[in-house]
Amino acid sequence: MSLLGNLMWFFGELILIYMLLVIVVYGIMFFFAMLQLRKEHKLDQSETDDMYIDAFYSKPVSVIVPVYNEEVGVVDSVHSLLSLYYPELEIIIVNDGSTDRTQEIVIEHFQMKKIEKIIKMEIPTNNITQIYQSQIHPNCILVEKENGGKADALNVGINISKYPYFCSVDGDSILERTSLLRLMKPITSSDGEVIAAGGNVQIANGMNMQLGSIVETSLTKKYLVAMQVIEYLRAFLIGRITLSRFNLVLIISGAFSVFSKKWVVDVGGYTKSTIGEDMELVVKLHRHIREKKENKRIEFVSNPNCWTEAPETMSVLRRQRSRWHQGLLESLWKHKKMTLNPKYGAIGLISFPYFWLIECLGPIIELGGYIYIVLAFFLGSIYYEIALLLLLAFVLYGVIYSMMAVLFEAWSKNTSFKTADLLRLVLLSFTEIFWYRPITLFWRCEGLFNFVVKKKEWGKMERKGISSKEQEPV
Repeated sequence: MSLLGNLMWFFGELILIYMLLVIVVYGIMFFFAMLQLRKEHKLDQSETDDMYIDAFYSKPVSVIVPVYNEEVGVVDSVHSLLSLYYPELEIIIVNDGSTDRTQEIVIEHFQMKKIEKIIKMEIPTNNITQIYQSQIHPNCILVEKENGGKADALNVGINISKYPYFCSVDGDSILERTSLLRLMKPITSSDGEVIAAGGNVQIANGMNMQLGSIVETSLTKKYLVAMQVIEYLRAFLIGRITLSRFNLVLIISGAFSVFSKKWVVDVGGYTKSTIGEDMELVVKLHRHIREKKENKRIEFVSNPNCWTEAPETMSVLRRQRSRWHQGLLESLWKHKKMTLNPKYGAIGLISFPYFWLIECLGPIIELGGYIYIVLAFFLGSIYYEIALLLLLAFVLYGVIYSMMAVLFEAWSKNTSFKTADLLRLVLLSFTEIFWYRPITLFWRCEGLFNFVVKKKEWGKMERKGISSKEQEPV
């Protein structure tokens, strides 16, 4: 066999071994996620919501909403927060120097008036220009500040907040009425052991929403968005449930998460210089916890829902996925000394290797597998065997686990889709490996390249709003 042939065999077997490892890892995660969802399936969440109500009074929450050019959806987002079922909270909208009508719309819609407020500057931030308070909702304030990015806006909200816990919510996101209550349950019931918790994020495109409330649930007619629905279900209902069970979560979504203010201030708040400020904060907290030898946890909670707007075009989705992967690499590299370091317990010995090997380097190896299959087709039958095995591995990893994530959603009491919508998602999952998976792998590799060349590109998310139902399929 020629040198080229030997190299093809070597790389083919290497990629195949890697994919089998990934399949085993996801199989283990699937097993533990199934056990957790089975346990939750037996509970009536509506009955347990009121069980902790007295404890919630002792855990008031500051809800921080960083906004930048969110004129399309900010009113619905704030309305959803004002209707939250929670005994004591304040809402802090931080306008990070928007160039559209975001601030004007908020001031007009919620009848905001200028106020004077003493601010304790626990975390350094850009300058605050003005603070407003709603005349119809006194617990709702608007902060006008110089543009400094999302992390800086969140740090401003932390400085202004008056309560011991804060909840970060994206300006384009909608919370269900009981979402905050359910997200705070592990914190109120753990006697201080849980210092942060992240909720379940679902895609709202195609839903009919009015004044921050879901009027009708339906699956988007746009295939690109529907594939993201599947992707979110797989990431949240399989990956994060299992990692949370063993206190291994390195990412909780910045779109909907709660933190102990004290612990966040101790680590210096959100980091302004990183693209993935939400992951960076979680990693900093894990590192701080273990260096202080504290018995604390960071959890993912699957039953509270946060609805968010997903990209509807290839160009916007490309920027988002590239940015996410670059942010992942930045945090892993910045805290690389934690990798395989027993000082950091299971986070260093299990979580960091998992994120390095599967989440970080996975796109390169998996994309190499797709290229191998194409090359094998042109180079002859001698390579068909490995190519066929790789294709079967992709089907098992991509299609089967995606399909099971959809079935998990149907099985859980958290389900939001009609039977016909769930069936459509199952059918769509069979197409993932032929178009959606390869292009997202390429975009993630692009994020890796941007990290290597130190490119700082946050990208622009074009908002269309999620308050009206789609009329025509695309």
